[in-house]
Amino acid sequence: MAAALSIRRGNARLPPEVNRVLYVRNLPFNISSEEMYDIFGKYGAIRQIRIGDNKDTRGTAFVVYEDIYDAKNAVDHLSGFNVANRYLIVLYYQQAKMSKKIDQRKKEEELTKLQEKYGSGALKSTISL
Repeated sequence: MAAALSIRRGNARLPPEVNRVLYVRNLPFNISSEEMYDIFGKYGAIRQIRIGDNKDTRGTAFVVYEDIYDAKNAVDHLSGFNVANRYLIVLYYQQAKMSKKIDQRKKEEELTKLQEKYGSGALKSTISL
């Protein structure tokens, strides 16, 4: 069985977005690390789990697997999994998309500061996001 699995892995071509780091959304706010390891550990060895703990990141987590195929298996099986009446959203972490969201948030914060300083009407025509 193990030989067949390693042969399959050697021949399998994974989509480019597949990686060992998963981004999990819609988690119950009170989920513990132990519960996360119980749920995600069924699909392979886990290197690290980081659960969001401030108001902007509550209900989210990053799960890092040792093996990319274990991560793929977890995404395939846990997307839509019901935990405490919440359906998990399990995605592959994509640095470029996360960076864009952070950049967008910084631009919005900068615009808000400028609007507070100079008034909102004067800036609408000169600044665009």
